[in-house]
Parts: sequence; C-alpha cells; structure tokens
Amino acid sequence: MTREEEVAAELRAHLSGAEAITEMRMFGGQSFLLNGHIVAAVSKRELLLRVGKDREAQALSRPGARPMEMRGRTMAGYVRVDLDGLAGDALKAWLDEALAFVKTLPPKPARKAALRGSRSALRTARKLPG
Repeated sequence: MTREEEVAAELRAHLSGAEAITEMRMFGGQSFLLNGHIVAAVSKRELLLRVGKDREAQALSRPGARPMEMRGRTMAGYVRVDLDGLAGDALKAWLDEALAFVKTLPPKPARKAALRGSRSALRTARKLPG
C-alpha cells in the first residue's frame, strides 16, 4: 500500500463518524467532502486541507505546511502538508482543524446532472443548422 493510500484510509476512518461525507477524485488524488465542501484531498506527495482564511496564517506556521497554489495563484483558506510530515497524531490534528472549519459552512445545494445535460443538449441543438 502506498503512503497516499494509507493516508486516504486514515482519512476515511477518521471521517466515518461525520455525516454527509463523500469522496471524489480531484486535485490529482482522492478528495473528501462534507456537504459538498472539500475538507481534505490526498495525493502522492501531499495533503490538501481547507482551514479557512482566518486560520490560514496559524496553519502555515506549523511544520510542513505551505500555501496552496494553483496555476500561479494562491488559494486563500487552503494549505498543503507533505505526507512525510504526517506522523502520529499530526494527521488527526490537521483533519480535526479542517473539519471544524468546513462544518461552519452551509451545505451546497445538490446539482442536478440531468438538468445540466438538458441545457447542454439545448445549446448543442441551437448550434445545429435548422
């Protein structure tokens, strides 16, 4: 089992008590969401955590943490932590912090895949010569 798989299994076990947790492949790894909001995502080398803008500076002061950047932009409220630095209770502490923040967010409304498909089909139909 790879380190990524080990951490994903630990995340899964720790989050099993939280309601409405879902998993999705994104950010190059396995993401864990609560009510549609990312709590954490694990990839080959790192763990992405949503800690919130107010707690970001404090989180970045911890060992192994750095800002999350995508396409040259820093994503406020998120941090990345090297998987090698997650030993013992460190993973649990990070996850508890992320989960505490995400629990303060209102649930995202459910998206209707069928409706998106209908809109897409309608756009396609409009482009076709009549």
